[in-house]
Order: sequence, then C-alpha cells, then structure tokens
Amino acid sequence: MFSCNTSTSGHSTFLLTGFPGLEASHHWVSIPINLICVVSVLGNSFILLLIRTDPSLHEPMYIFLAMLAASDLGLCASTFPTMMRLFWLGARELPFDLCAAQMFFIHAFTYVESGVLLAMAFDRFVAIREPLHYATILTHSAMARVGAAILVRAVLLNLPGPILLRRLLFPQISVLSHCYCLHCDLVGLACSDTQINSLVGLVSILLSLGLDSFLIMLSYALILRTVLGIASPGERFKALNTCVSHLCIVLIFYLPKLGLSVLHRVEKHSYPALAVLMANLHFLVPPFMNPIVYCIKSKQIRQGLLKRFQQKRVDISWKSRRTQKHKTSVGKPGSLGGGELVLES
Repeated sequence: MFSCNTSTSGHSTFLLTGFPGLEASHHWVSIPINLICVVSVLGNSFILLLIRTDPSLHEPMYIFLAMLAASDLGLCASTFPTMMRLFWLGARELPFDLCAAQMFFIHAFTYVESGVLLAMAFDRFVAIREPLHYATILTHSAMARVGAAILVRAVLLNLPGPILLRRLLFPQISVLSHCYCLHCDLVGLACSDTQINSLVGLVSILLSLGLDSFLIMLSYALILRTVLGIASPGERFKALNTCVSHLCIVLIFYLPKLGLSVLHRVEKHSYPALAVLMANLHFLVPPFMNPIVYCIKSKQIRQGLLKRFQQKRVDISWKSRRTQKHKTSVGKPGSLGGGELVLES
C-alpha cells in the first residue's frame, strides 16, 4: 500500500494485479483465459449474426438473447484488453481517466446484462401465463422500449461513480486488487472521505442487481404457480423446459458474484490467488457460457446453426464443381481455350 502523503486528485496511476505468486507463469496462465476470450467473442458474435439473418428467430425470446449477446460483447471489450496487457506484456500501469472509464463500462454492461435477464424472465412468464396474448404483449416496439430503458438505467446509475471519484484524493501510485478497475476497489484506495461514494455505489447495486434478482425470483415463483395449475404432467414439463436455458444463465450470472462476495468477506487475504481467480471468472464465465447454453438447449438455435453450416458446405461444393468444370472445359481441344493454346504453340 502506497502512502497518502503525496495524494492527488485525478492524476493517480493504478497498478493492475494478476495472480499473486504466479507472476513468472502469467504467460501460461493467460492461455486458458485467451481461449475463453476468443470463444466468448466468436460465440456471441455468431449468435448475433444468426438472429439477425434468420427470420425464424425474430421472436421476443431470441431478440432478448441478441441483447444479452451484445451486452456480453461489451463486457468482453471492457475487461479483456487490460487482462491481455497484463498477462502478455506485463503492463500494469493504468492512468486515472482510463481506469475510471473502464470502471464505468464494466458496471454499465453488467447492469445491462442483469436487466436483460429480468426482461427474459418476464418473457418466459408471459409465454406461460398468457400464451394467446404473447405476440400482442411483446411486440417489437415494446421490446425496443424495454431495451432502451435497460440501457438508460445502466448509464444513469453508473454516471455518478466516475464523477464523484474525481473529487477523491489517491496516492500517486495505487495497487488494485484485480486486473481491471471496479468501483469498490477504487473507493477503498482513496485517502479522503468516501461515504458519499460508498452510498452511491450501494444504491446503484440495490437498484440494479438487487432489484433485478428479486424480480427474477418473483417471476419464477409466479411461473411455478402457473405451471402447477396445469392439469397435464406432460404440459407442465413442456412449460418448465422452456425456462431451463434462462434459469441456467441466471445462475451462471449471479452465483460467481455471490461466491466472490463471500470470499472477499471470509478468506480473501488467506487465499489471494483464489480471490483473483474468482474475480476473473465472474466476468469471464457468463459471456463464455451463455452461447453454449443456448446452442445446447434451444432447438431453433441448433437448427439455425445446422442450416448455416449446410449452406456453407453447399456454397463451397458448388464453387469447387464450378472451378473443376471450368478447368475441364479449358483443357478440351475443341474449346476456345484449347484453340488458343494450339495457335500459340
């Protein structure tokens, strides 16, 4: 910890932290992280492309999935660059403005993802509770308004954070707990009074992750109540099966955050490498797993993937046959190409 005797406001340098005790092996540690990053970006990009180009996927459930993929890509773009700089180049320094900007985007995209998960829970509730009015309730304009509201909420809740940080005093050099900048980490390093910052951060979390998780649980309680009112066991199973994918990604999103919170309060100092690993996984796992879960569980996504690959194979086969046919026709004596070759010889 550096001294506060030479503290400044807005001109500090922050040092990122990798895996304590494994600094010499950062290149090897970064290999699985790099693979997760690449799969996350490719998987979410392909989900977006598939939903955009396949008219059969222009339904509320898949439009919300496209929003989720877009927020995952935003989270990847916010966290991966500093991870790669640290693990591959050993670059730990991050100026205050860049750190504050990264903090804003990380929290904003996290809140967007949480809001989209809530919207998807509402989508499943409407599909099970009001199947006949599903298309009239979740229209394209309604989903556009929901998406805009989620984005505006994320921006408004996170905008005060970087602004209030500028009034705090920090040491000239401060060591962060992770390989990216988080609000709680920066507030904990400040040399001046942070009560307002802590209060704003708490209110921001309660109005986003806290409220969303409560409403998601309420949605599933109502879904379960509706399903239990269905007479046929087969129809009950079918209704619940439509919620499995969403429930999986909700658990993937919230459980690592819960585990990290518990670890920070219990054994953070006893196992610093484990704390850093959990902190990285709670941002790496959701963008990595979300496309995999939906590719496995969604029949429409699987059919879209198969259709896309089959179309690609047909295009490659057609081009190959066309090239072979062209070579054959050029080599025949009666063809124009063959005549030209004879004249030249």
